[in-house]
Amino acid sequence: MIEAAILMIFPLCLLIAAVSDLRTMTIPNRLPVILLCGFLVLALFSALGLPGIGLHLAAGAIVLAVCFVLFALNVMGGGDAKLLAAAAPWFGLNPSLLLFVIYVAYSGGVLTLLILLLRWRSQTIMAIGLPVPHSILHAKKIPYGIAIAIGGFLAFPSSPLVVAALANLH
Repeated sequence: MIEAAILMIFPLCLLIAAVSDLRTMTIPNRLPVILLCGFLVLALFSALGLPGIGLHLAAGAIVLAVCFVLFALNVMGGGDAKLLAAAAPWFGLNPSLLLFVIYVAYSGGVLTLLILLLRWRSQTIMAIGLPVPHSILHAKKIPYGIAIAIGGFLAFPSSPLVVAALANLH
């Protein structure tokens, strides 16, 4: 049962965050809370041990500090910062966190280019009647929760919790 929760909570929260960010340009505060609390509960039942859990939480604190600076510089939205920081403990202070951040950065770059292209052609898209959300065509921001979700989905198999959960299933 713990393995199923490990494999479901993280992806489900990221999926909901991405859809919400796409539709409303907001990420509900409850999603980072669920991610962080879900990690804490599941980590207690995993083989991480208290020192390991501490290192995973340190990863979240470091990401939160970096995201806070980016938010203060108006480079990143608050919901994106909270989501990224709450996702970081699932990876911990190891190469999987770096992989997650790299996937998020690349996904964010591709997403930004696609959205800029859509905005450049917004008159054509509206004239054709394609069902593109208003937030994509007219907002000044980028729904970066989508990039965080894509990066999370790509890096999730390398998460220590997932590796341990999959090992327990065999």
